[in-house]
Amino acid sequence: MPKRSAGVLLYRRIANGIEVFLVHPGGPFWARKDDGAWSIPKGEIDDGEELEGAARREFAEETGVALTGALTPLGVFKQPSGKQVAAFALEGDVEPSRVKSNECLIEWPPKSGRMIDIPEIDRAGWFEPREALGKITKGQRPIIEAFVSKFAAPSK
Repeated sequence: MPKRSAGVLLYRRIANGIEVFLVHPGGPFWARKDDGAWSIPKGEIDDGEELEGAARREFAEETGVALTGALTPLGVFKQPSGKQVAAFALEGDVEPSRVKSNECLIEWPPKSGRMIDIPEIDRAGWFEPREALGKITKGQRPIIEAFVSKFAAPSK
């Protein structure tokens, strides 16, 4: 069975449209990467855990912010690795400078036997959907596209 993750694409309405909230992974591998490196706050689903609960938990772990409000399903998106990401949208606001990520232990450099603590994310930001498509990982672009078709389509 493929690995499964769940996450939340937070969005806010601004004077001239809409913005989505993305996070940048921490650690030395990602330190100099920008375009194509960002993500929605997401993570693996624990055994027996419901998708919405996992999405809320992961958002809180990665940002330090507990979400309230009803989540809107965007779909399940297969990643290039085979992992499946269940994504939800929620309108809200977070100040990126106040984001406080949990830490995780990784081996760095790879295969060195040396373990280091890194923040799961090192920064966060708000992006208009078109810019977000360039920032987010290739496998998560369909999440932004699904969001735009559901929430940001121009009204007639």
